[in-house]
Amino acid sequence: MSTSTAKNVNRALWTVQILVALLFLFAGATKFMLPAAKLQEGPVVFPLAFIYFIGFCECLGAVGLVLPGLFRIRPILTPLAAVGLTIIMIGATTVSIIGMGIAAGTFPAIVGGLTAWIAYSRSRVRLLVITPRLQHAR
Repeated sequence: MSTSTAKNVNRALWTVQILVALLFLFAGATKFMLPAAKLQEGPVVFPLAFIYFIGFCECLGAVGLVLPGLFRIRPILTPLAAVGLTIIMIGATTVSIIGMGIAAGTFPAIVGGLTAWIAYSRSRVRLLVITPRLQHAR
């Protein structure tokens, strides 16, 4: 992969990471702001504690997509956060399809594909992995 191609892919990754992080931050925070009755509406009803757990994981995953690379501290956390969010999106796709049909499962499937791409690209492709900051010599 040429240097310019790697830079373009890295820019695309950062763009997708930030957009997906904003999406998950919004979705996770919404689960804490809406009333409990509103959260448990719909064709598939989950316990409130589980909904709060998913909201917490979404917020934590959103932070994990951006901050490790931004501060260059423990950049291995970015692909781990992306894997966690991919697992959440597999569940969201499944529940959407069961509850509302295939059309409803399209959006979570696309977001899950993006998080899987982030996980793969930030962990497997050496040129796209963010290098950690050098430790200061004592």
